[in-house]
Amino acid sequence: MSVQSDKWIIKMAKENAMISPFEDKQIRGNNISFGTSSYGYDARVADEFKIFTNVNAEIVDPKNFKATNFITKTGSECIIPPNSFALARTIEYFKIPKNVLVICLGKSTYARCGVIVNVTPLEPMWEGNVTLEFSNTTPLPAKIYANEGAAQFVFLKGNEPPEVTYADRNGKYMGQTGVTLPKV
Repeated sequence: MSVQSDKWIIKMAKENAMISPFEDKQIRGNNISFGTSSYGYDARVADEFKIFTNVNAEIVDPKNFKATNFITKTGSECIIPPNSFALARTIEYFKIPKNVLVICLGKSTYARCGVIVNVTPLEPMWEGNVTLEFSNTTPLPAKIYANEGAAQFVFLKGNEPPEVTYADRNGKYMGQTGVTLPKV
């Protein structure tokens, strides 16, 4: 496998609608940066958040996940309580080629504030909006900004395609839109 450069990402995104909407350069201004970077793509977080709460004294169980575990908020920002987390999704919709594996990593801007984004793979032939988890590891409330950079995606091109792709095995998160909750 080899890490793919900005030129490859731009070419693949334009030819195959790999990332939509797509920014072929890095956008900064007064925002947390997003768009194409040297060896990846910085995706934005959408304005829908599911903030975990213990109001109902529920147990977070991936096999029996309950909507009462969180509150839903839509807006330009999200405040995550201390030592808690929130789910969100990327604005961008990804369509991963058959010979590519993508790794989602957090942005250092948030990490320097104690906010960690989950590390997750986007497997060959997977497509959808990426559900992101923001963990606030601090004893203070933390703010996330919608429509700004949230996570970097690094593209690894395989020497050959896998025998079985995510689409071939009918992966349970295929084609997800919106914030997608755990499935078994």
